[in-house]
Amino acid sequence: LEKITMAASFLVENTKAPDQPLIEQLLDIAFGIDRRVKTSYRLREGSSPAEGLSLVVRDAAVGVAGAISFWPLAIGNAGTPALLLGPLVVHPERQNLGVGLALMQEGLARAKARGHRFVILVGDAPYYARVGFQKLPDGKFILPGPVDPERFLYVELVQGALSEASGLVLPPHRFAEISAAFAVPHQAERQ
Repeated sequence: LEKITMAASFLVENTKAPDQPLIEQLLDIAFGIDRRVKTSYRLREGSSPAEGLSLVVRDAAVGVAGAISFWPLAIGNAGTPALLLGPLVVHPERQNLGVGLALMQEGLARAKARGHRFVILVGDAPYYARVGFQKLPDGKFILPGPVDPERFLYVELVQGALSEASGLVLPPHRFAEISAAFAVPHQAERQ
């Protein structure tokens, strides 16, 4: 059972099934329904969030005051594991109170405790810099869609972990599909 943590005076806890519709409504309010066509959403398609890394802050007045999820990724030919942070959302009536910061701090702490080595995201650099995110070196990773390189960020949970990976970023199930297709050269031609 995952512990419940107080961070920056907010109770950060695991997301529960009844939270999902509320989180989706909050995401629609904050980012609009066109958010689903963004490249970062392509990295989540067909996947589930990383175990124990979907978190919420609840509030009696607004319900879900904020939510964050982390998603597993596979990078490059070796399928180096990483996490994708996002979405992070804070209810409009609870912004600028530290809810997002509390969610990020707790989420990154839990990710590190679970052995994850680094996290990437597409977002506002000054906002995410508060927890250590910085711009990825140009050309380090390739996403399955367009992204502003100034908004393509990372944070290492283990020093030097970023040097272990480069190349195409995919959800693990897509990496497995592609790897299987190339595992036996010319297999399709033999059938």
